Amino acid sequence: MSIISVNNLTYYYDGCDEAVYENVSFTLDTTWKTGLIGRNGRGKTTLLKLLTGELENGGAVNTKAEFLYFPFDVEDKNMSGSELIGIICPDVQEWEVIRELSYMDTDCDILYRPFSTLSGGEQTRLLLCLLFLRDNAFLLIDEPTNCLDLDAREAIGDYLKTKSGFILVSHDRDLLDNCTDHILSLNRSDTEIINGNYSVWKENFDRKEANELMRDKKLKSEIGHLKAAAERSKKWADTAEGRKIGIDPSKTEKSPDRRAVEGAKAKAMMKRMKAVESRRQTAIDEKSVLLKNREYIDTLKIPSIKAKSATVLSVQNLVPNYCGNALCKPVSFTLSDGERLCLSGKNGCGKSTILKIIAGADISYSGSIAKAPGLKISVLPQDTNGLCGTLDEFSGRLGVDAELVRAILAKLGFSRRELIGRTENLSAGQKKKVLIAGSLATPANLYIWDEPLNFVDIISRIQLERLLGANTPTMLLAEHDRYFCENTGTKRLYITKG
Repeated sequence: MSIISVNNLTYYYDGCDEAVYENVSFTLDTTWKTGLIGRNGRGKTTLLKLLTGELENGGAVNTKAEFLYFPFDVEDKNMSGSELIGIICPDVQEWEVIRELSYMDTDCDILYRPFSTLSGGEQTRLLLCLLFLRDNAFLLIDEPTNCLDLDAREAIGDYLKTKSGFILVSHDRDLLDNCTDHILSLNRSDTEIINGNYSVWKENFDRKEANELMRDKKLKSEIGHLKAAAERSKKWADTAEGRKIGIDPSKTEKSPDRRAVEGAKAKAMMKRMKAVESRRQTAIDEKSVLLKNREYIDTLKIPSIKAKSATVLSVQNLVPNYCGNALCKPVSFTLSDGERLCLSGKNGCGKSTILKIIAGADISYSGSIAKAPGLKISVLPQDTNGLCGTLDEFSGRLGVDAELVRAILAKLGFSRRELIGRTENLSAGQKKKVLIAGSLATPANLYIWDEPLNFVDIISRIQLERLLGANTPTMLLAEHDRYFCENTGTKRLYITKG
């Protein structure tokens, strides 16, 4: 066991005057299974690179641990898994790797195939096995489940649960619940360590937010009462001041004691006014430190349009064809106005292809698709590679209101710098949010979203769940996040490979 100590960490990106980290301090135990969470753009991957020394940390990191970063960069992707053993963990025997793979229900034949031919899930499982077998290694695991199906995510979670000594960056709440025992949370204004998994962190976060909102409401009321009291006290003080001898030349001193009495009254009223103002300012100062970590700023809105028909979409025996082969077994469903259908299934079963066909792509298929008359569809693609230009340019290409896009992104955690910058310079999660904002800003009868949550942070996922719960858009989406599907979907369809 050893300690990872971070003391007064400060870091700025080149050319940026806004600190990613400023005087951040925390301590981790290398036996902990630590989940690292925070909004996109809060510096989760940056923190991992600061720990490894890839980015200069200014001596703020003090530890004896040897950090290994995942995903590991395999330079020669034509190498087999068996050859990679000699590169990553040369002291390990092949049978030990086979044993580790069996823990994730993975066939050992992946050791004898070129790395480039392995699926994303197979590559992830193999690299995790090899890295954990390396002596004295402390793994920094950066989003291992993006684009993986639910079965693969569960296998990786079960495997990590048997290990100790890692930091896991993930937006998958199931995974964090399954295999972590501490949470390092990068909040809006501070850094916090919670003893427990994601559910413990979420319960603590919701409780603190509810308490802050209650205090905020109480202080708003108190400030209003104090403002009215201050105005009354000022009026009384002005009246008392006006009665003092010497203020009004027409007044004469009728009693030797009057000057002292009126002066004392004026002094008392002025003192009371200042006391009320002081209390009011104290309440305002208290309020200013509240809500510093509040993430759910406002409820988002969707400019959805009610379809002309109660049945928005009817699909019967749809089978996508690839090189003459059926990708999946026949798919049939109806989608009524206000329903949200979540498609699930293993990677490669044709979910994305089905969405593209329904959206109008020229892909060979059999079966029938009936759409409501004049159906307007908003599509959110899985891939963000084509994203470029400013938000104004992006909005112009979509034909949507750029101010609405910016407002949605601000609520999803975008900083001012990110709102005015170029989209190609954003992180993967921020790029996905731009596509989400563009789709939400598009008036439509049907929203088709292909794995919308890849790389998107947990807080934004919860916001989107609240959005879809508060509104009634008609949606067809493919997604592997079980929480999201259960909280937002009204129907679910499992697709089986053909």
